[in-house]
This record gives sequence, structure tokens and C-alpha cells, in this order.
Amino acid sequence: MRCGFCGRRMHGAVIRKTEVYYRCLARTIAPGSPVLADHPRTVNLREVDVLDSLNKWIGHLFAPDNVDGTVRALVGSQTDSSRTKNSREGAKQRLADAQTQVRRLQDAIKAGADPAALVEAINDAQATRAAAQAELDNSPEPAAIGEAEVYAMVDSLGDVGSALKEAKPESLGRLYENLSIDLKYEPHARTVEATSAPRVVSVRVRGRTCTLFTRVLLPEMG
Repeated sequence: MRCGFCGRRMHGAVIRKTEVYYRCLARTIAPGSPVLADHPRTVNLREVDVLDSLNKWIGHLFAPDNVDGTVRALVGSQTDSSRTKNSREGAKQRLADAQTQVRRLQDAIKAGADPAALVEAINDAQATRAAAQAELDNSPEPAAIGEAEVYAMVDSLGDVGSALKEAKPESLGRLYENLSIDLKYEPHARTVEATSAPRVVSVRVRGRTCTLFTRVLLPEMG
């Protein structure tokens, strides 16, 4: 859980001996920080208010009737592949342009141009060519994750419904960790924003994070 005022991790605390709260204290912020201007002395959020709605949300996502839609959303959320592809295409274009420039300069020398006058231009083109080639060599072709791999990831989570129903801290903790649940409390709006970014690992794709399901929870928290 992160604080919407300062972005820091909130810590757990037991208040009135029984209730667990997430808390963020202004006194632990570095003196002079600009976030102190708006940060209350203490930000409190009761854990049970968060867990009830969070578990209902996760249960809905992985219910048998909804899991197909969840898988499609996971597959469709892959933005890393497109960014990597665009980066590689840019490197390929720079490589092609540099190779063309080198050839033109070499042709100019063959046609009678003074080699000494073209040394700097040739060196620049060759350096650009080498940098573009190195970028391509160090950024393999992106491999998007298919539905079969995402279904396998969902299966690896086990019986999500049972884990939520039993509500054992150790089971829930493992589930939240596997789903990479991230929470942010926005005190002014009295909402919690939840994001799940499970990591899919396969033989073909060593690891890719599919970020999905950003949703506002608890619009009317008590």
C-alpha cells in the first residue's frame, strides 16, 4: 500500500488492540520535502476495508465464468513488446542510414574526392553504424505471450476461490505476491487504486510482466 500524498509505502499498525491499519506519518518524511505542504500528520486506512473489496475483485476476475476475459485482457496488456519492437525498428533504420552514408563517402573517394577531407564524416558514420548494430545485438526480437501461456500462469495460481474463501493470511499473501498486487490510497477521493501485474515465465519468454486491471476500489470507505 502506497500513500497518495507522498508515494511512500505505508506501514502496518494495530490500533485499539484489535484493528490493523495502514499508516503514513508525516514526521518520517525528510525535512524540507515539498510533499509536507499537503501531507496530514497521520494518514490512516483500515486494512479490513481494503481486503474485503480487494478479494471480491480478485475473485470476480478469476471466477470460472470470467477467466477467459481475464486471459484476453492479460494478453492484450502487453506493451513491452510494442516498445521493444519500435526501438529495434529505430535501430535498424539508423543502421541502414549509416551504411548508406559510408557507401556514399567511399564512392566519393573513388570518384576523386580528397580522402582527408572525408575522414571525420566517415568516422562518424562508422560509429553510428557500430552503435546501431550493438543495440540490435543486445535487444532480441520481442516475443509476445500467447493465451496458452497465460492460461498456464492462471492455472499455476491454484484454486484462487478457495484461497479467498479461507482467507488465511499465508494463502492470501502468496496469492497477492503471485498477482503482484500494488495498492495506492488516495485520501482525498477516499479510494484505493489496485493494479495487478502478474509475471508470465515460459521457455520461449523468460519473463514478461503483463500489467492490467487498474481499478478504483472502495469509493465510500468508512
